[in-house]
Amino acid sequence: MGNQAQTTEMILDTYRNVAIVGLSPEAERPSFRVASYLKEQGYRIIPVNPNFSWILGETCYPDLASIGEPVEVVDIFRRPEETPAIVEQAIAIGAKVVWMQEGVVNEAAAARARSAGLLVVMDKCMRKEHLKAKERKNK
Repeated sequence: MGNQAQTTEMILDTYRNVAIVGLSPEAERPSFRVASYLKEQGYRIIPVNPNFSWILGETCYPDLASIGEPVEVVDIFRRPEETPAIVEQAIAIGAKVVWMQEGVVNEAAAARARSAGLLVVMDKCMRKEHLKAKERKNK
């Protein structure tokens, strides 16, 4: 098992409060599928989307700063060019991890998060990584 796999597995095992930035209420969207799965697995999901009040039965917040509870993982479903501002918000609220979903790659934002002491996962699906980790544990 590589270092990256060990890191993602540790994140998945350790941190349970996940703010999902860009969560869509549409069932066919990847963000909805990932959030639904994480919720089924016992994670506390916190939707972040300024266009909605509720998603998946949870209060939806316009931004990370509006969330009134601890956030451990910031899972990003936004375009790569939007990640630097989200990373700054993640740092400001004391998040532990910035997780950029598949297709979300921003090296400068990742470097900024790491320099602030956050763990970074980039260009990986949280749902797929959780499924892989479960598979490894069941072997």
